[in-house]
Amino acid sequence: MLKVWGRSTSSNVQKVMWAVGELSLDHERFDVGGSYGKNKEPAYLAMNPNGLVPTLQDGDFTLWESNAIVRYLGRNYGKPDQLEPADPKIRAKANQWMDWQISVLGPAIGPAFWGLIRTPEEKRDLAAIAAAQAKTVEAMKMLDAQLGRTKFVAGAKFSYGDIPVGIMAYRYWQLVPERPELSNLARWYKELQTRKAFNDHVEAVPLT
Repeated sequence: MLKVWGRSTSSNVQKVMWAVGELSLDHERFDVGGSYGKNKEPAYLAMNPNGLVPTLQDGDFTLWESNAIVRYLGRNYGKPDQLEPADPKIRAKANQWMDWQISVLGPAIGPAFWGLIRTPEEKRDLAAIAAAQAKTVEAMKMLDAQLGRTKFVAGAKFSYGDIPVGIMAYRYWQLVPERPELSNLARWYKELQTRKAFNDHVEAVPLT
């Protein structure tokens, strides 16, 4: 049975759990990180020297880095073309958008999350939050343009490329109240909301 180490409120853990849900995999998840701690203890650091979450254990195999775990699950446990695209060009596009989430979208929305969710109201840097919200809108315009060309981020079918970006899209809807009308993005997001694994592991989990 797969073991996933990491708290359910972590966006990176949510990537893994969403993939686990899509593939209907038997698993156990253990609360680690945040208020639960344990991620700096020697036993955990022996698995993941970064001291971050998530970490996956698959028998005697251990893997960390959320996007790497999602790719591993899609490749090793998914049916052909289920989460991992079979076409190498579409697969490359899925990987492109997964990496874009890490390099562009995540850093854009991060200060808004920390400012609005993790910081007491009286201590918030409103200018930094507004700047983060503006950067996130610009990033979402890029995504909207892509979704005007393809139904999902990498092509006509849902893939693991949609998972990291979809989690940030959920946060966008929660953290950026003044949003432009991006019809392609809205259409895609409604598609994600029809997926049980997205509902269970992302929308049902409060931002904390």
